[in-house]
Amino acid sequence: MEDVVKSAARLGLQSEYWNAFGELRAVSPDVLRKLVDALGPAPDAAAQARPRSIVVRREGQGEVQLQGADAFPLHWQILADRTIAEGDSSAPVVVLPRDLANGVFHLHVTARTAAGDRKDDVSLILAPTQAYQGNATAPRRMWALAVQLYGIRSRRNWGHGDFSDLLGLIDLAVDLGASGIGLNPLHALFDDRAELASPYSPNTRLFLNPLYVDVEALPEFSAPQGASLRTEVENLRRHSLVDYGAVARLKTLALRLAHENFRRSASEQRRAAFHRFRDDRGSTLARFACFEVLRRKFPGPWWEWPHEWRTADEQALARLRADEETAVQFFEFVQWAAHEQLDRCRARCEARGLPIGLYLDVAVGVRSDGFDAWCDQEAIVSGVAIGAPPDELNRSGQNWGLAAFNPIALERRQFEPFRRMLRASMHYAGAVRLDHVLGLQRLYLIPDGVPASDGTYIRCPFEALLAVTALTSAEENCIVIGEDLGTVPENFRETLASWGVWSYQVTLFERTAGGGFSPPQSYREQALVTFATHDLPTFAAWREQRDLAVKQALAIDPGESTQQRESAHDALRQSVGERGPEALGFASVARHLADAPSRLLVISVEDPLDVREQINVPGTIDEYPNWRHRLPVELEDLRSHPGVMRISEIMRSAGRSSSSG
Repeated sequence: MEDVVKSAARLGLQSEYWNAFGELRAVSPDVLRKLVDALGPAPDAAAQARPRSIVVRREGQGEVQLQGADAFPLHWQILADRTIAEGDSSAPVVVLPRDLANGVFHLHVTARTAAGDRKDDVSLILAPTQAYQGNATAPRRMWALAVQLYGIRSRRNWGHGDFSDLLGLIDLAVDLGASGIGLNPLHALFDDRAELASPYSPNTRLFLNPLYVDVEALPEFSAPQGASLRTEVENLRRHSLVDYGAVARLKTLALRLAHENFRRSASEQRRAAFHRFRDDRGSTLARFACFEVLRRKFPGPWWEWPHEWRTADEQALARLRADEETAVQFFEFVQWAAHEQLDRCRARCEARGLPIGLYLDVAVGVRSDGFDAWCDQEAIVSGVAIGAPPDELNRSGQNWGLAAFNPIALERRQFEPFRRMLRASMHYAGAVRLDHVLGLQRLYLIPDGVPASDGTYIRCPFEALLAVTALTSAEENCIVIGEDLGTVPENFRETLASWGVWSYQVTLFERTAGGGFSPPQSYREQALVTFATHDLPTFAAWREQRDLAVKQALAIDPGESTQQRESAHDALRQSVGERGPEALGFASVARHLADAPSRLLVISVEDPLDVREQINVPGTIDEYPNWRHRLPVELEDLRSHPGVMRISEIMRSAGRSSSSG
């Protein structure tokens, strides 16, 4: 049997790597073997010597050099759904047609040798020189208001923020002079297990979370008889935490009634719109609806289901659609409702002239027992989780419990699964943030049953992934922001910048060697800047050291002493130019950040509202109410809230206000 180290190397797996402590870490052969088995067959040595993808950045470049070509003459073809161009060459060169548009193509090369013809297929990616950089008429420096949409409190929602609330937030952004609204991921979760509420652990990144549907805005909605629904909704509105189970139960009931009304009495116009949506989403939507039906029929993850349902077999699913037509159509109807309402929000952004509009987060991976992993088992690595190796803050390493794309399969599939995932969010957004963007270059893989400390890295086709990201960004007119926090490889950020991917800079991490906070002018121009993240304390909690107390009460190492925090307070106070222990407020921090040259400043709505509850405490599941806190102020009152009004004034004074209105 071939040496597992050689097989691993041909797949891009590292048999050793330098860890955060400066030590060369050797990976056990057993771990390598498990990963090799999970990733599938490695290319042979000869094929490995030739690139699987060729990237051309279109700036007048008219030819492609074929690296690794060692036999001539060559016959080449550029293929899409047909032959786009072809020719012969006595050198390793392909001359591109002048009118060939950007895109991803098959490049088929036949080399004529003494032993016969040798055929190679590679992906040819013709990409713009950079990702979309925003509308040329937009302000050079902008700001956006970030919200956790589920936590929006309003006088009409059902205890969980929804897309009608988002319409109100868009109008609020216009009034405040903001350029957009930043949102947590809107990916579909397991709505029948709604207490699994992390938006970063999605069932699928291709479809939307139905809990954001405003059911009362559906033309087919009719309230159940009696007063019980209204009473339950009023109770949910009073809660300080989202009661996901109750919200999901009520919304599912309402959506089922709406679907029944649609089936019985929908107008021809509504039926035609629904059919157009189904046609546009094609087989992926049909498979998703079937998966949701199957999840409710069988307990356990999909790999424990009866054998015929463990893969998305078209014949089996056709039988299911015939046998369970109403049940399957229900989930298609729900996704249609979600799409229509979010698309209305996108259109509202355009109509109100918001330069960015919606800024959406894209999770780094998916649940291994979710739809994406079931539907495309070639593209998603099964039996393997992504995470991070041990470092100073996490001595045991991190297992995020998420499945990731198989980089070998992505190249084989011309990156279409990756592009489809990007388009699913970019369709609605003027900007997206890619969580853990380092994953475009390398991923830390952990086989099931193996401690997080014993995983290893796999190299990804970095340039090709950046090229298709830039290509999709340009097609969708969507800015790309890469979450590049922490230690990254040398020249990583420079490479992102060369492709037009904006950096992500967080004030709490922007410290000088002496412990001070970096001055505004040190921030990068092509960047998003913000005070903290959803995994860090709000400003009020940080100032009052509430986050340290919460972690200590949960027996979690806070990573910082009270004395160190007080020193940080002094450092920030000095940096923003405030005097006295009571002078440090969020307004002064916002004014400080507003002076940065960075294109986009994001203000989390919790900070001007003086919220003290952290959105998510990493390392906890049930010990802390992650992803559940609702805002203390109703949406209808945000416009006149003194803290919010003050931020708007600061942004206008700093020249960050949008000219729309």
